[in-house]
Amino acid sequence: MVALVSALLLWLGWLLVGGVAQAVPALPPGTTVRVGPLEVPAERLSEAMGAAARAEVLRAGLIAFPLVVIAAAVVSWVLVGRVLGPLHAVTATARRLTVESLDTRTGLADARGEVAELAAGFDAMLDRLQAAFDAQKRFVANASHELRTPLSVLRTEVDVTLSDPAADVEELRRMAEVVRDATRRADDLVAGLLLLARTEGAELADVRPVDLADVVVPALAAVRAEAGRRGLRVQVHTAPAPTRGDPVLLERVAGNLVENAVRHNLAGGWVEVRTGRRDGYAELRVSSSGPVIPGDRVTELFEPFRRGPVERTGAVPGSGLGLSIVRAVVQAHGGAVRAEPVAGGGLTVTVRLPAA
Repeated sequence: MVALVSALLLWLGWLLVGGVAQAVPALPPGTTVRVGPLEVPAERLSEAMGAAARAEVLRAGLIAFPLVVIAAAVVSWVLVGRVLGPLHAVTATARRLTVESLDTRTGLADARGEVAELAAGFDAMLDRLQAAFDAQKRFVANASHELRTPLSVLRTEVDVTLSDPAADVEELRRMAEVVRDATRRADDLVAGLLLLARTEGAELADVRPVDLADVVVPALAAVRAEAGRRGLRVQVHTAPAPTRGDPVLLERVAGNLVENAVRHNLAGGWVEVRTGRRDGYAELRVSSSGPVIPGDRVTELFEPFRRGPVERTGAVPGSGLGLSIVRAVVQAHGGAVRAEPVAGGGLTVTVRLPAA
């Protein structure tokens, strides 16, 4: 920028000198001009005026040129600083980031133009990273809690029984039943975690034509006994809903939805299962009565280890991975799943997959 200003000043100086020289009137050769008491030839007068103009321009240029160069340098420094300052702030923020300081932001509220877009995009990326790390921490903490519960039951039951020298066969059988239940719960949890890890972000290995009306049949058969014990009214409306995918995973989707509908229902409640095609999609909808779920908490149900409006305790059945697995499997099949609260209590979960 300084070089550009210098070249511009030189050009203006030569332009001014040329203009002054052209401004001297052109007189015929041999003409004399009276200057005071002297007669001066017109040629010499023109040369003298041109030389005086050039000298005046050079004197003014020698004074103005350093000032203009200094001013241009200062202006350039300020402008470059205003442009590069926000970039330095973004770089410094990136260097300070660690797993423990993901809440750091650039804070460039006064930035403008492309730099403001860069800073806003960088802060948005940090928001997503922080949300991902927080979700990972919660997942690890919840998984540890879920695994610790059955392991604590196992250790306590074994220690108590071994410390009792008068333990009889009945006591040993009771301990064996408790150990069996705790082992089954731990096994279900580990199986759910493995399935969730296998389906999240993974490509399907076995893809074939599947009808959602067929996968709900074994799912309903698995919960028929429990639904009968609790007095639930089960209504099934199946229509062809052809899609393509992994039959085992899609059967797990139907099983998780129906199992949740029965497990988290009220005594004497109802369950409704529907399949069919709608708007070019194969659809599976499972509705059920149950406790009231606030609308703003419905999306939380798809997070791992969430069981709706009940506290997570050892007495609550399930591991809280059912809807998380459903969402992962459905997304792996290129579909979508949504949940809506039922008026008066309960939940409706709708799965939509690309129709075959």
